Amino acid sequence: MTTDSSSIHSSKPYLSNESANLYLRFREHIELFAALFSGVILLFTWIFSNSITSYLFIILHIIAFIIGGYAKAKEGITETIQAKELNVELLMIFAAIGSASIGYWTEGAILIFIFALSGALETYTMNKSDKEISSLINLQPNKAWKLTNSGYVSVDTNSLTIGDQILVKPGEHVPSDGLITKGTTSINESAITGESLPVTKEEGKDVFAGTVNINGSITVKLTKLTEDTLFQKIIHMVKQAQSEKSPSQLFIERFESSYVKVVLLVVAIMLFLPHFLFGWSWMDTIYRAMILLVVASPCALVASIMPATLSAISNSARSGVLFKGGMHLENLSHIQAIAFDKTGTLTTGKPEVTDAIFNHQVDYHRVLSIASSIEEESNHPLANAIVQYSNDKDRSLITIEKMEDISGKGVKAIIEGETWRIGNADFVGKEQAYSFENEVAEKLASQGKTVVFVANHEQVVALFALKDTVRPESKKAIHSLKKKGIYTIMLTGDNPTTAQAIAEEAGIDHYVAECMPEDKVKELKLLKQYFSHIAMVGDGVNDAPALATANLGIAMGEGTDVALETADLVLMKNDLSKLSKAINLSRRMNKVVKQNIVFSITVIMLLIISNFLQLLDLPLGVIGHEGSTILVILNGLRLLK
Repeated sequence: MTTDSSSIHSSKPYLSNESANLYLRFREHIELFAALFSGVILLFTWIFSNSITSYLFIILHIIAFIIGGYAKAKEGITETIQAKELNVELLMIFAAIGSASIGYWTEGAILIFIFALSGALETYTMNKSDKEISSLINLQPNKAWKLTNSGYVSVDTNSLTIGDQILVKPGEHVPSDGLITKGTTSINESAITGESLPVTKEEGKDVFAGTVNINGSITVKLTKLTEDTLFQKIIHMVKQAQSEKSPSQLFIERFESSYVKVVLLVVAIMLFLPHFLFGWSWMDTIYRAMILLVVASPCALVASIMPATLSAISNSARSGVLFKGGMHLENLSHIQAIAFDKTGTLTTGKPEVTDAIFNHQVDYHRVLSIASSIEEESNHPLANAIVQYSNDKDRSLITIEKMEDISGKGVKAIIEGETWRIGNADFVGKEQAYSFENEVAEKLASQGKTVVFVANHEQVVALFALKDTVRPESKKAIHSLKKKGIYTIMLTGDNPTTAQAIAEEAGIDHYVAECMPEDKVKELKLLKQYFSHIAMVGDGVNDAPALATANLGIAMGEGTDVALETADLVLMKNDLSKLSKAINLSRRMNKVVKQNIVFSITVIMLLIISNFLQLLDLPLGVIGHEGSTILVILNGLRLLK
């Protein structure tokens, strides 16, 4: 039983993204409500079976049949017409009708209820990955400041053409890919590269749609149309990867069609052949055919998977691991390699001061107070990290007379008539910077750390080394995964030096630096040549294509909405150590599912053979069929522990 959510969109081509999402949610809720309501009617009829008339008994069951079975019957008929292939939905409806036709209304209604409920839950979980993709588009602005003969004019981004020049003000999103022709600024490219630290951009540098201009006005000459930007490629790659069916899904679809054909063919033969071949009466022949239709229905097979899956999903949810469907939980145990994004996944995503060195000739407390007071007036992530570091120390607030933010270089301030500079080596003066703890500064830089110098009008008096630190649980998680024989790789947009330092600290087997979104997708496709099942762990918009390309996409709970919607599994508490436990649960669930499938198939075969040998009556067939269903459900519920 499968549901292709993409077909829902294609069947409603006139719907907008928002309308399509509303339609999906409406359909999911209706199917679930119908299944539950049919179950309530069935329970009511069973409880008061001795108090109601036979006519009311039949009417209530017919209502349960219609309400619970309508959605699946419609889906089965529609798919049969479109694909010209029979499916399990039709077989279940035939089995329920066949059961009712020989007087076993309750058994037929139970088949409908179980199948409708599992179908509704599967539809709900599978459609999750198709929602909110439109939130990507919100990061790309609809308006832009275009340079004209009369100055800058606000226009729709869709009207822009290659060669147009636009103004991007501080705090605005870049509307399209282009080249800076005027100005210098810092750009937050986390939407593209996933890196939290802003990148200095000056004349001649490329900028990308969806990124944020932090503090300087720039003029950009467009090099691509809005629909051809890197940002739009991300959206396209996500949708394309989501539309590709997995081999397991294709196998299930082929099995479904073959199974239905065989059962219906055998039942059709049973309606006539025994009468002529064995001399059975027409009543016995029809009776045996109806028993076959009941006992051969895949109710137990469906129950072999869904209760176990839902139990495992509930168990993992309590531990902070959210699966979007049973297929993803099943696939997790088969993962042979896992690719990790760096920033926000293996690391905290926020720079922290790891080293602070002060000139022994100056007052440590005064320099720290001056540095933190200056940085407190800046909104740069590095400045915020220095302020946070200073707040944990004994420092006092100093009044700033004048402060100037030099885009991409640092800040300059005047305190008590004295000029102070905080920034990179070029900004404070290379000679002064290199004369102050030169070997230490180079060593810190080689470790992938960002070095910020503090200088007065005479000399460099201090330096701070900052780094996006590895999460404490990341090392433990990587170690646990490697013990399970899982290969680990880190894909990051950061420079090779920082990437190597983080990979070594976390214990990653391999790393690839300076990865753009399309590069991550290429690396995953390359990884698939060596491993049949791979996973991707990420948290940003830039990770969405890779999350969709991998056999299993895993998102951090504090990640972007797009990453959460694209992923198949979400670590709600951002705890990578939960991933190893989820793999153990997946392996345990697959073991239980195999037990259930073997048991249910064995029971079905025994019931079918007994029916052919005329050793089975309908009540015993129903008991055997429903009894096996109950047993496999109970076995699956063990996964709640």
